[in-house]
Formats: sequence, C-alpha cells, structure tokens
Amino acid sequence: MIKVLLSGCNGKMGKVVEDLANDMEDMEIVAGVDLFKGDKKYPVYKSFQDCKTEADVIIDFSHYSMTSKLIDYSVKTKTPAVICTTGLDESLIDKIKEASKQVAMFRSGNMSLGINLIMDLAKKSAKVLAESFDIEIIEKHHNRKLDAPSGTAYMIADSINEELDNAKEYNFGRYGRTAKREKSEIGIHAVRGGTIVGEHAVIYAGPDEIIEIKHTAMSRTVFASGAVRAAKFLVSKQNGLYNMDHILK
Repeated sequence: MIKVLLSGCNGKMGKVVEDLANDMEDMEIVAGVDLFKGDKKYPVYKSFQDCKTEADVIIDFSHYSMTSKLIDYSVKTKTPAVICTTGLDESLIDKIKEASKQVAMFRSGNMSLGINLIMDLAKKSAKVLAESFDIEIIEKHHNRKLDAPSGTAYMIADSINEELDNAKEYNFGRYGRTAKREKSEIGIHAVRGGTIVGEHAVIYAGPDEIIEIKHTAMSRTVFASGAVRAAKFLVSKQNGLYNMDHILK
C-alpha cells in the first residue's frame, strides 16, 4: 500500500486525486496539507512544519507559494515528491534540482500523458519544418487560472527551442502597429475564459499549408491520473530528478 501525503488536498485537483486514490487497492491518502481544514477522513495540516504523519510519497497540487516549504520537508524526511504545481519561478526550479540530489523528485509542467506525447511530436515536427514554417503556440484555460502563459505552453516552447539549438525567441501576445512577425520567433498566446480545462495547440504555418498539433483536456482527471502514475513510479526510485519522459520510455 502506497501512503500519500496530498498537498493542496482541498483544491479542485486535490479532490480529483483523492477520488482516484479511493478507488485503488494499492494507494491511500494518509494526510493532507492545505490552508483550509475541510472535512476529510484523514488529518489535514495547515503547513508542512505541522505535519506529523509519515508517508511514502507526496503529491502536490497546491500553490507555488507552498513549494519551497514542501521541498524542505521532502528533503528533511526523505519523502519523494511529485510536484504538479505550475507557475514556479527559476529559483524554485533550481531548488527542486538541488533537492533531487538528496531525495527523488518528479516535476512536470503538465501531468497529462497526452500532452507529453504532443511535446514529442512538436519537437519532431519542428526539426523538419522550422526552416520554412512559422511556429505559434496557443493555450486556453478557465478564467480563474492565475499564471499566463501556462507552464505547459512554456514546456512545449522550450522543447521545440531545444530541438532548434535555442535559436528562437519567445513573443508573448503581439500588440501594436509594428508587430510584424520576426523569423526568429515562437509566438505564445494565452486565452482565458469560462471553464476551459486546458487546450494547447502548436501551429506550423508555412507557404500555402498549415499543420496543427492539438491537445484538449476534457476533465481534470487526466492530470490526476498522471500524478498518481508518477507517484507509483517514484516511490521505488533513487535520488534524482524525474519527469514524464522517464515514464513514457
């Protein structure tokens, strides 16, 4: 039985992870960390400093303001962590990398298996098309999402740019009378509205033809399923930094 400490247990994603875990025979939520107590069958702590329950792995769908304390707790207790929270700045990403030298850490800007396959397709397409095609990324999310562009949009852009020897610059949502597209750009555009769970499209626009690679999440379950799968993967791993590529291989 895998014992999970669920960070952000009272959030929308936390509740979906909990529902999935409740239907599994090999996984149990033993405690949660959340600013709001809520009504749970397991203890919920307001901070990692207060946590007194041992777990095999942490699944984190909280706010990035909680991430630093989570990393400290993970290192101190040697509890592997699956960090699904988005909007992390470079200092937090560096802290995760440093922590992975002491404990197994898993981080992905998007926990959907489909999105990670899309990234692989986008990289292969860029290698073939970049010479004569313009590349644009459009992401859509619900009207309450805080960060823009999404972490997934950055992931896709970075994977494409790495394939192209980092020769591209990012242009975020063009505006003005002198906004003519430069050849060296990858355009990234954010749409916010309604209850859109998540949609990402990579557009390759060339002479007289357009190729589009697109992923649409129909519910939050796809992200929760990826997180649960990552947790099962991580509990048996040695120190190191892991991502979806390690699961897909």
